[in-house]
Amino acid sequence: MMFRRLYWVVEEVDTSGRSQVTGVYTSIQDLIKHGLCGVDAGNEIRLTLTKLDSSKPPLGCWRSPKFDELETALEEYIRTDEFTEEQCKSLCDELHKMYQVTA
Repeated sequence: MMFRRLYWVVEEVDTSGRSQVTGVYTSIQDLIKHGLCGVDAGNEIRLTLTKLDSSKPPLGCWRSPKFDELETALEEYIRTDEFTEEQCKSLCDELHKMYQVTA
């Protein structure tokens, strides 16, 4: 069994700027299936990729609606086999669909 070292944190950010963590996921599949499906349509979301048990800053943080540089940042994790190309494409496609942003 592979121990996951990277975690996706989903935060919903309301119109007043307050944020609330709504989920933490170890896989892109669960992030899409459980983390993104329940997002309130009126709220923005912030996705943070972080290491477990680390006092260092997150590896990345992206905010809707555009999720600037997410696709480029994920290339590093494809090269290191943390995520597959298909998983990353699925995530980006889902985010683009949710926020109707073209790649």
